[in-house]
Amino acid sequence: MSKRLFVGNLPFSLTLDELKKTFSSFGDIEDATIVTNKFSGRSKGFGFITFKNDDDAQKAIKEMNGKELAGRAVIINEARPMTDEKPRRNFNRKRFGDNNDDSESDM
Repeated sequence: MSKRLFVGNLPFSLTLDELKKTFSSFGDIEDATIVTNKFSGRSKGFGFITFKNDDDAQKAIKEMNGKELAGRAVIINEARPMTDEKPRRNFNRKRFGDNNDDSESDM
């Protein structure tokens, strides 16, 4: 069974081919991606590697987590599945100077 890994803190200059080459020494790679900004095309500094074999993925985590890759200590762990939940945002926060409080406006 295949296992997907999150690879964080990637150098922005790292190419997909370099990423694949680095991790291919641990086993057969099924898929690899570097997440990019949809407008600029620039790397966001993280990506995903999917290994065909779970043992190869565990070996990659053990060997590469915290190691330097092109001057940056990369973070490697098992990828979590995406959820349908959207991040919570509170746009109704009171700001300094807002007089939306009814008790003060009656004075």
